[in-house]
Amino acid sequence: MKEVPLLPTERIDDLLTHNLKIIQSDEVFSFSLDAILLGRFCSVSPKGRMIDLCTGNGVVPLLLTTRTRAEIWGVEIQERLAHMAVRNAEINGLEERLHMLQGDLRTIHQTLGHGQFDVVTVNPPYLPVPNGEQNSNEHFAAARHEIHCTLEDVISACSKLVKAGGKVAMVHRATRLIDICCLMRQYRLEPKRIRYVHARAGEEAMMVLVEGMKDGKPEIRTLPPLIVYDENQEYCKELKEIYYGGRTSLQ
Repeated sequence: MKEVPLLPTERIDDLLTHNLKIIQSDEVFSFSLDAILLGRFCSVSPKGRMIDLCTGNGVVPLLLTTRTRAEIWGVEIQERLAHMAVRNAEINGLEERLHMLQGDLRTIHQTLGHGQFDVVTVNPPYLPVPNGEQNSNEHFAAARHEIHCTLEDVISACSKLVKAGGKVAMVHRATRLIDICCLMRQYRLEPKRIRYVHARAGEEAMMVLVEGMKDGKPEIRTLPPLIVYDENQEYCKELKEIYYGGRTSLQ
């Protein structure tokens, strides 16, 4: 592991796979199960080019390096998190494969070009901007609420970046599935795979993983649901294999 400078509130955590490490801080939004699932659900390009939008501290690109030899870009609008993402590539010796950029996903195609990526992934903010008070911590507020981009902004950006026949994968709240699918079709991304995520058996889905294809033909596969916790309130076998057993795919 390479040494990189840390801010006073930062720490280095273990990603529990392939000896990967990640810089995190309680002052900013840390990665959660959502990002782990996205990084293991999405299709990958064996070599090619991939890009992760709303990358935060770069956890999804880090996870993707265990599945592909592709070059991977990450785009994050918040300077603090983008700087963490750059250093996370460095501490893992992956700076030649991971290109972490501070930028606005709504305009990043002007820098990176139209249709230049085989796969786009995104774990966007889930909630509309509230009318009343929101979190006073700007980093938490931006991670949770559509302050810097709406769902339509996100899907439009994905469509601009991905090449024809390429894949776009997203994790979001299950309650937004219809919005996601309608917007995907509006921007020429045909939904092809869906997997619901439930906290426990018998409960409503809390999240959904969706993958679409640019200019794909209409046909969708609904994969078996992922039940996070088993009857003993422990992670299910599939997630244990993801976290501790070296499994790299939810497909």
